[in-house]
Amino acid sequence: MKTFFLRAKAQSYKGSKVVNLKSILFLLSSIFCSLFSFAQEQDSTKVNSLDEVLVSAVRVTIKTPVSFSNLDKKDIKSRNLGQDIPILMNYLPSVVTTSDAGNGFGYTGIRVRGSDATRVNVTINGIPYNDAESQGTFWVNMPDFASSLESLQLQRGVGTSTNGSGAFGASLNMLTDNYATKANGEISNSVGSFNSRKHTVKFSSGLLNDHFELAGRLSNLKSEGYIDRASSDLKSYFLQGTYVGKTTLIKALVFGGTEKTYQSWNGIDAKTLAENRTFNSAGKFTDEAGNIRFYDNETDNYQQDHYQLHWSESISDNWSSTLAFHYTKGKGFYENYKEDADMADYNLQPVGLVTTTDLVRQKWLDNNFYGTTFSLKYKNKKLDAILGGGWNKYEGDHFGKVIWARYASQSELGDHYYDDFSTKTDGNIFAKANYQFTEKLSFYGDLQYRNVQYKANSVETGLVDDSFNFFNPKAGLNYELNQKNTLYFSYARANREPNRTDYEGGNVKPEKLNDFELGWRLVTEKLQLNTNFYYMAYKDQLVLTGELNDVGSPLRANSGDSYRLGIEIDATLQLSEKWFLQPNVTLSQNKNKDFYFTRDGVLQNLGATNIAFSPEIIAGNRLTFMPIKSMQLSLLSKFVGEQFMGNIDSNVSKLDSYFVNDLNVSYEFKPKTIFKSILLSALVNNIFDLKYESNGFFYTYDDDYSNPPAITTIEEAGYYPQAGTNFLMGLTLKF
Repeated sequence: MKTFFLRAKAQSYKGSKVVNLKSILFLLSSIFCSLFSFAQEQDSTKVNSLDEVLVSAVRVTIKTPVSFSNLDKKDIKSRNLGQDIPILMNYLPSVVTTSDAGNGFGYTGIRVRGSDATRVNVTINGIPYNDAESQGTFWVNMPDFASSLESLQLQRGVGTSTNGSGAFGASLNMLTDNYATKANGEISNSVGSFNSRKHTVKFSSGLLNDHFELAGRLSNLKSEGYIDRASSDLKSYFLQGTYVGKTTLIKALVFGGTEKTYQSWNGIDAKTLAENRTFNSAGKFTDEAGNIRFYDNETDNYQQDHYQLHWSESISDNWSSTLAFHYTKGKGFYENYKEDADMADYNLQPVGLVTTTDLVRQKWLDNNFYGTTFSLKYKNKKLDAILGGGWNKYEGDHFGKVIWARYASQSELGDHYYDDFSTKTDGNIFAKANYQFTEKLSFYGDLQYRNVQYKANSVETGLVDDSFNFFNPKAGLNYELNQKNTLYFSYARANREPNRTDYEGGNVKPEKLNDFELGWRLVTEKLQLNTNFYYMAYKDQLVLTGELNDVGSPLRANSGDSYRLGIEIDATLQLSEKWFLQPNVTLSQNKNKDFYFTRDGVLQNLGATNIAFSPEIIAGNRLTFMPIKSMQLSLLSKFVGEQFMGNIDSNVSKLDSYFVNDLNVSYEFKPKTIFKSILLSALVNNIFDLKYESNGFFYTYDDDYSNPPAITTIEEAGYYPQAGTNFLMGLTLKF
């Protein structure tokens, strides 16, 4: 979680409000012991799939009128070779992914239905993960987290009520590893192009005395990246203690990671793209002798640690509950070289006539995020109802330091040249239910109230003290035509507060969304087909402008009335005993209805324009051949249509379409001694060596001329190239 913007991650307590980590751990331990004592006294019916209760409050089934996709361990194990979770999700419907370094290591991003990561709600075991201020998700803080995932579910559109920020494009909820009944271990290693490598060790004690399990993971990932100097040095850990009773599941989790990545978020212009695709301007400066050099520590550095305590209880055959407490600590900085910086901007006094200096600065974040979530579930033959919610608080410091200057003036080591402070509280409560009216017809209802309070005070944001009260109703019908065919329809209302960067842009409004979904599901012995129509009507949608701030964070602006209209189709087809096909396609229109833009000094109504970064066609496919039971060959294909990087339909802002193909091969065998399983896997990305760009930026500015007097609007674009043909190969030993 960075913000200020260290690409926007979370922040922390100030002064006497600093949370003492030992106190937090002591509190969690006390609660854990209390819950364990209570659990030992319980003697009710045994619960099935206790682990899934952790996410039952935010997940859906085919009985819910929502468009969604599921992934579990089996789906990703052959491709889990070090690339980030968004890259592993690349072939899901309506999904577009990108990588700053070009090869899926380090900073990666995801868009769903054209909505960027700040509008995709992400939870881990029902706990919010999005950064509280920027609302973005930073997977680089949790490298190799896929190795600790049991499953994930991506709900497209508004989805159902969940904890954390509002979902305006999708919601992604992840469930961490289930407990294991028997002791086991795993060693996984992979290597590949750009000197990329991943080393992972996992273990589980199994259930000791039929009740206790201790499990964990350590990971180390490194890559030099496709882009020049876009290196990443990533480490992560995961530790889980579990108590399993007849009706009780208690989990205490500690996980997190550290990252050091060389900055590669500047992108390149069209001329450089044609001449030197891998060029990286980050760290570039001219020394006193006139030589062009690159600062060797132009890096992003961050550590994030998560603490979660979960208690799931089966109260009776009909009632179950969950209660969770969480705390996240984040701290880090990015460091960069500034050439000819204005000394006044860094509280430095002039040295004689010298008012500028070369310097190295660090921009820091130090943050705490903590809170609780709960759910109470009732289920009988006709009714499945959940009452849930949560309360979370974020407090953080943003501060900057100059660690070297050619002319240091009166500065002292450790001086801060700015200090900002921000707080955010987010509370919500929801009630949702599926009711089976008849054998074929069921009704879904969902009501959520959410209160958000945000305070900030910085040069960029000004004084912010906002409070928002959002009411988010949802309803739908699910009708089973027969055993194979199901129709559904749903309506969802969503509201969303601005993020920190939006406030930096000036006057900003919260955004509103009415989401209509109409779907058909077909399930036969050899075919599963999902077809979903959607219409998402926005008021004051905060669309991406195409511009970036000074550390690469995308800027947004309210667009008035806008909409997204589309159809999503995905299927799984068994062609034979050995051949499987999994295609998906999304066709859409994404429009600003009346978009105003000042061109050449004149405010113009451009009418209906395309929303930035919203391609009209997104398609994927997975063709799998299994010559023998233990071997799998898959051709993975992804097509993303052309898209505009701004909202004014300028050809300068157009990002070309691309069609990329990957080849994934895996072979797993089970020896009779030592190892339970040996998995060999290989992934060849971009097998046809396509030169393409999955992301970019676009901005305009006015160039004033005095003779003759005129204002001319200049348009410029930048790009993030992705790697050509590259490979990863791995070996996983399970024992």
